[in-house]
Amino acid sequence: MTENASHGRTRTGTELTDEVLERMALEAEAGLDLSKLRRRPGRPAMGSGPADTLPVRLDPDLRRAVNERAAAENTTASDVVREALRLYLKAG
Repeated sequence: MTENASHGRTRTGTELTDEVLERMALEAEAGLDLSKLRRRPGRPAMGSGPADTLPVRLDPDLRRAVNERAAAENTTASDVVREALRLYLKAG
């Protein structure tokens, strides 16, 4: 009788033995049903590709104006800045 080595466990506690990994590989090769896969948590997509950060320094008056606009529109300061840039640059 051969030993079925363990390669750890999944988050749900399933032991990852050689047999389990072989079955998973066969299922993957046969084609995965993407509707059964869980989405990973994280930030939602914002456009055509991964978002980039752009640190910007704002003077206190401008920062206050951004924060006030965000509060008035029940949104975030980042959303206000993105929308202002889109309008100014006539982009997206």
